[in-house]
Amino acid sequence: MRRITLDESATPDESDRRNIDLLALDEAMTKLASVDERGARVVHLKFFGGLTSEEIAAVLSISRSTVEDDWRVARAWLHRELSPGGAP
Repeated sequence: MRRITLDESATPDESDRRNIDLLALDEAMTKLASVDERGARVVHLKFFGGLTSEEIAAVLSISRSTVEDDWRVARAWLHRELSPGGAP
């Protein structure tokens, strides 16, 4: 299994998708949505959908800078959740 970060790839290739702990990611995304619904949508659209910040801004009717702020916060939150010894 090869670990990737959300920084490495906004759109993982097929081999990366197979190596991600999908259960842990799904649980983390569910938790994220409960505390930051828009941030979770940004992650879905960018990481899974491959949309650009501009495209996400249009879809969510928010500014590009808000998308980038949400992405930064959500990425840090998910990193903490998915790191060994991360949040309980």
